[in-house]
Amino acid sequence: MQPLVLKFGGTSMGDVERIQRAARIVAAERAGGRPLCVVVSAMSGETDRLVKLARAAGAERPEGPAVSGHGFDDEYDVIVSTGEQVATGLLALALRQLGVPARSWQNWQIPIRTDGHHARARIQSIEDGAVGTHMDSGEVAVIPGFQGVTQDGRITTLGRGGSDTSAVAMAAALRAQRCDIYTDVDGVYTTDPRIVKGAQRLDRIAYEEMLELASLGAKVLQTRSVELAMAHRVVVRVLSSFIEPGVAQIGTLVCAEDEVKMEQRIVSGVAYSRDEARVALFGVPDSPGVAAEIFGRLAQAGVNVDMIVQSQARREGAQNIVFTVTEREAQRALDAVRAGASIGFEEAQVRRDVAKVSVIGIGMRSHAGVAHTMFAALAAKGINIEAISTSEIKISVLIDAQYVELAVRALHTAYGLDAAA
Repeated sequence: MQPLVLKFGGTSMGDVERIQRAARIVAAERAGGRPLCVVVSAMSGETDRLVKLARAAGAERPEGPAVSGHGFDDEYDVIVSTGEQVATGLLALALRQLGVPARSWQNWQIPIRTDGHHARARIQSIEDGAVGTHMDSGEVAVIPGFQGVTQDGRITTLGRGGSDTSAVAMAAALRAQRCDIYTDVDGVYTTDPRIVKGAQRLDRIAYEEMLELASLGAKVLQTRSVELAMAHRVVVRVLSSFIEPGVAQIGTLVCAEDEVKMEQRIVSGVAYSRDEARVALFGVPDSPGVAAEIFGRLAQAGVNVDMIVQSQARREGAQNIVFTVTEREAQRALDAVRAGASIGFEEAQVRRDVAKVSVIGIGMRSHAGVAHTMFAALAAKGINIEAISTSEIKISVLIDAQYVELAVRALHTAYGLDAAA
């Protein structure tokens, strides 16, 4: 029988009572006789506490003998990874109290091999032999998310949301039937239910759509976990850990496009992100190589650029270049372009009161008029568009941040996503 991987996030592991509920969910799954691997996050708030301690002690600095390329001392990962170790032990104890054979595994015991980029490592391989043997004997394996170990034995962490990636990676390594992600919502919705009361839970969503939603602001799954699931064709199901064990849940299946019935759904969701900043460079010389110089400097500074708009300046032989970055990277972006004296632009400005709103759906590939519907809906609400970016299955626009919720509601209605009253 194929194994099943279950993952419980920080809110699901928030206190002993929630851990005991998670244990009951695991026990109910084990009753079916399927081998189980459970991946856990640290208890809610614990990683933030450990990060503050590590930074206060000087774990984040530009250089040093034991520092990765991104400015984090390797001891940073030693500190912030301990939250998951505590969580694995607590859940294993809770399972044993229910009479379920269980043991905790740490990443170095499996091991989960990663590269050496501390605070943002990537999984390279998982040697699952020992874990698989214990699972086949009926023992539940409880392992920590968010972390791994290098070839030379140093602990690494995978970055925020890394436990999702750990769970999908384990599912791929174990050739699991499915990876169930237990969180504080009962599935993936057409948009944020806190903004739109008529938001609907999706029974199924294609990998490509979920990847776009995750990268454009939806918080349900971490982007890298969806990339990994798509690459290895791991079926992921999103469920709520706050529904008592034994109560049937449908959740949302994240799966291949051919398993999703899309004939009547053009747009699957509306996402938004407030973590945006608009950088404008005015009076940039209109000559070959200038854009390469600008975005090369941004790449060297580790700044990820999203939307780019180029327009003719009023002065002949000059252009204006506008691009967006995350708000936390805005100053770094500004410093990077200002350091390039050879670029020769006249002025640089940063605007932080902007937001990105996106519509996503693989049905957009075969339907005309999707962009028109978006632009008309926003125009009807008097919302001005400052920048646009598109892909085969999404359209994103940059707008004034004060209109985010109005835009999300308008677009949700315009594409017929509101639940029937």
